[in-house]
Amino acid sequence: MADPSPATAAVIEAELRFLDPAVQGSPARLAALLHPEFLSFGSSGRCWNRETLVAELRARGPAGPPPTVSRLDAVELADGVVHVTFDVEAGGRRAHRSSVWRHTGGEWLLYFHQGTAFTPGEVPPQG
Repeated sequence: MADPSPATAAVIEAELRFLDPAVQGSPARLAALLHPEFLSFGSSGRCWNRETLVAELRARGPAGPPPTVSRLDAVELADGVVHVTFDVEAGGRRAHRSSVWRHTGGEWLLYFHQGTAFTPGEVPPQG
């Protein structure tokens, strides 16, 4: 990734906060990162909105160790919209991740997130 713009740098920081086990384990901290219209398609095939994701992570209890993040890239698609792609490994599972962040009310909020499970041999070249 080239030198990040202020928008992409802020979103990368927010994305890494979103993945932080301390944030995942705190409904208030997690909810503060999620857009009111948040939607996620998990690598498990499940679908979440803002309320169901916060409730799910609350029910899971304390989060495990932080995931390993690689191939992180961010692109500003339009003013106030940033797309992030990366790979993550946690608990022996790997997933390609894609997030769309929107600048809303002076904050970068996670608007859409998707994970797709993969095996190591299925990693496409980074373009």
